[in-house]
Amino acid sequence: MSFFERLRVVGVRHSAARLPHPAHPATAPGNPVVPLAPPVRSPAIAGTAAHSARVSNGLKDFLWYLDGIGRGCLLDLGPIWQQTVGFFVDRGFKVYSEDLLGEWKVFLEEEAEHLRTIPLDDSDFDRRPAARAERFLETVLRQPAGTLDAILVWDLLDYLDAPLAERVVARLTSLVREGGVVLAMFHSRTPERFQRYRVLDGHTLGLVSAHCPFPHQRVYQNREILNLFSRFRSSKSFVGRDQIREGLFIR
Repeated sequence: MSFFERLRVVGVRHSAARLPHPAHPATAPGNPVVPLAPPVRSPAIAGTAAHSARVSNGLKDFLWYLDGIGRGCLLDLGPIWQQTVGFFVDRGFKVYSEDLLGEWKVFLEEEAEHLRTIPLDDSDFDRRPAARAERFLETVLRQPAGTLDAILVWDLLDYLDAPLAERVVARLTSLVREGGVVLAMFHSRTPERFQRYRVLDGHTLGLVSAHCPFPHQRVYQNREILNLFSRFRSSKSFVGRDQIREGLFIR
């Protein structure tokens, strides 16, 4: 049984030494995705269509760090794609998925509905973005600390406001075991379109155009990215010609 009841799994160097992984018992492939809860209502991915593919150096190194783990647990913070699930299941991983942007959209809709039912001068309800972020994190990413080997963050941090992005990274940091790895992406400029990502093979990502649930919030500078992931031991980053920066962070 999995430890979750709920879930679906620029060239600048900053200490890129490979870290040893604790031994994991071997496992046969075939571990299914385990839903985290009721299916996420995610209008953000309605009507998606395949758009293109890109070679991902970040993905290649991500897999290199995972090589040899054996039985591992991976969390994908995007919608479920069968290709991504199958790719990691075939490598012996249990794959979990939680569409964080979809969850955030649903949360904001429900909170807006709640706000319509309370007076504007209600001092018991904290309307600050930081307080809103804390309320959201009470509902998501509830896995036990130190239980994940890998997390695919994709580019979702670009679409979250600063208080929430900081708290999400702090929560993810607590979930990754020592020696675990996170793959995240950042746009070097405001993107022309919103895209979802799926793993096609060991070095290629499929880019799927989708309806954007939120406007692009910010372009992170390298120092800001390192500050977000300051509790990770080391990091590597890769700059692509498509204005996407990939960051690999090792716990």
